[in-house]
Amino acid sequence: MKKNRAVITLLITVLVLGFLSYTAVWGIGAEKTGAAANIKQGLDLAGGVSITYQVVGEETPSESDMNDTIYKLQRRVEGYSTEAQVYQEGSDRINIEIPGVSDANAILDELGQPGSLYFMSSDGAEVLNGNDIADAQAGTQRDSRMGNNQYVVQLTLTEEGATKFAVATALAAPNHDVIFIMYDGMIVSMPSVNEEIKDGVAIITGMPSFEEADKLASTIRIGGLKLELEELRSNVVGAQLGSEAIRTSLMAGAIGMALVMLFMVVIYFVPGIAASLALGIYVGLMIVLLNAFDITLTLPGIAGIILSIGMAVDANVIIFARIREELATGKTVQSSMRIGFQKALSAIIDGNVTTLIAALVLGIKGSGSVRGFAQTLALGIIVSMFTALFVTRMILNALFALGLKDVKFYGVGREKKTRDFLSRKAVFFAVSLLAIGAGFVCMGINTSSTGDALNYSLEFKGGTSTNVTFNEDMSIEEIDASVVPLIESVTGDGNVQAQKVSGGNEVIFKTRTLSVGERELLNGKLAEQFGVDTEKITAETISSTISSEMRGDAILAVVIATICMLLYIWFRFKDIRFAASAVIALLHDVLVVLAFYALAKISVGSTFIACMLTIVGYSINATIVIFDRIRENRKGAGKNDTLADTVNRSITQTLSRSIFTSLTTFFMVGALYVMGVTSIREFALPLMAGILCGTYSSICLAGALWYVMRTRLAAGEDGGKSAKAKKAVK
Repeated sequence: MKKNRAVITLLITVLVLGFLSYTAVWGIGAEKTGAAANIKQGLDLAGGVSITYQVVGEETPSESDMNDTIYKLQRRVEGYSTEAQVYQEGSDRINIEIPGVSDANAILDELGQPGSLYFMSSDGAEVLNGNDIADAQAGTQRDSRMGNNQYVVQLTLTEEGATKFAVATALAAPNHDVIFIMYDGMIVSMPSVNEEIKDGVAIITGMPSFEEADKLASTIRIGGLKLELEELRSNVVGAQLGSEAIRTSLMAGAIGMALVMLFMVVIYFVPGIAASLALGIYVGLMIVLLNAFDITLTLPGIAGIILSIGMAVDANVIIFARIREELATGKTVQSSMRIGFQKALSAIIDGNVTTLIAALVLGIKGSGSVRGFAQTLALGIIVSMFTALFVTRMILNALFALGLKDVKFYGVGREKKTRDFLSRKAVFFAVSLLAIGAGFVCMGINTSSTGDALNYSLEFKGGTSTNVTFNEDMSIEEIDASVVPLIESVTGDGNVQAQKVSGGNEVIFKTRTLSVGERELLNGKLAEQFGVDTEKITAETISSTISSEMRGDAILAVVIATICMLLYIWFRFKDIRFAASAVIALLHDVLVVLAFYALAKISVGSTFIACMLTIVGYSINATIVIFDRIRENRKGAGKNDTLADTVNRSITQTLSRSIFTSLTTFFMVGALYVMGVTSIREFALPLMAGILCGTYSSICLAGALWYVMRTRLAAGEDGGKSAKAKKAVK
């Protein structure tokens, strides 16, 4: 790169960084497009709309019907936000909370009133009802006659519904009769029948636009409920965390980023400067893209961003370590940079693609906070790969062209004495088993004393929702400072959520399930300390916001993601033992962090899922880096090198990368823990434990597990080499 081009490159870099920073802070135009303030935020960060529906009818609905209705509504409202919550209130009411909006009437108009759906033939006979519809989705398909794309709605029927529909369409097809789709007594569509439909899948054509098709599909889905609902009330509620919590979290994030940048510059000199500039561009791009893709940001989403920042830094650490290794062999700086990027490419791609596969599966199969986490993680991975592989390289080449060519500006890798990690594998395995065993013992003790293995929060167990009308308008910060401690003194539990209802003095407190005596005690204390009229205090039992179906979706998504990661690693490394070792290391990390939750009695809520997923993504990336080096070293191993030598050397060569990446990610999470409020600390603390655990498993367990499998499960053409390794070890 010539000097003139290098100057232009750095000038463009500074201008882009300045533009992204300006956009992130102030936005563009009157609507402040691209500003961080315009990013959609979840209920925990910004509040939203709370709508309560009541079941129509005098009889109390069954538990199965309520659960089915809640699950279907959850899937429906995710069209507005992945972080929307649906839960049961009392015996016959369902609460829907949608973040990031302030107009309850607009949401009600768009959502529609869940009511009765049925299909009726032209002679007035009912054909199907809502329970016969398994799914309805909008889409496009090519018109066979005209050759153009048309908007359609695809209906998928249940087994019973398919049988009914086959009979009805067989009667209607000869004369192309219509079948009326009725919703709350009104015709919403009247498609004609062209042929008998036997397979339970029907296509409704003739939609003027995708929006109309999507609206019809939504109406059919929402109408396919087992219960008929009517609106009882709607409120606009404030953020659960409050502006002070958000402010301190943002400050913590800024401090964490500053520490990461300082660390990179101190450790890697000129490459560290390039990485810091690229990291600044990464953050700006993330803010703009979160706006562009209309992603709702919550604490789990922040976890995804923290993980992607860690992976962005990790990619740079891998590259810079490779450059130093090449400089140590006597190569020039320019040649070392070129080779360093080339050699780092496979580890970066494999690590990021593996995590991206998991994010995509979680985004498709997961729901609620799992999907929100997956969206921010996937976006972060793609942006981090771009900045690490292209932006950092471009800036580094420009700095070199401007005269920063001396080897001392880049650092020369020192020959590292190979550490014998494998000789301690029995100790490592024993420590891990002891930690996991202690967790199970602790969960057993917790179960015997409290009835639950873990400290499940409202999101998992449900509880009591208490509505209190104060005599004055209190801010959420004032509520957190004075009212929440009073409630905690009654419940003996720190898991209290407070939400203000806009336009009045009403506040909603969600706690663990309160007994009648505890409710009376709480009412008395509120009246005594704040002069509250106890007649205006209402309390209702609420269900968990994370339903059993949602938990099932999350577990299924994680299982599928794990299988997909296993297959990818197997494909890339041509050895299923690499994949199996990686998965066992992941399972180890999950179980150890679960033990940490049990021992520390940290509240297990929606952030628990995000925390576990973050640890999985973080750990698999670190493991892939070590496996990539093992693969490389095996190809260049000498005749006298045993398999144990190769594994030990590979772990030693990547040791600084493992430690440095952990430190930079720890800076981000540690700043959140030090400066955050209680709920954020309960989110950050297990993440910190997970970072340490993931680092330990990658360094001490993953390579050792692969070595044990390789030497004891050797087969085919590898048998001789493995046998030789075993003999050498003896």
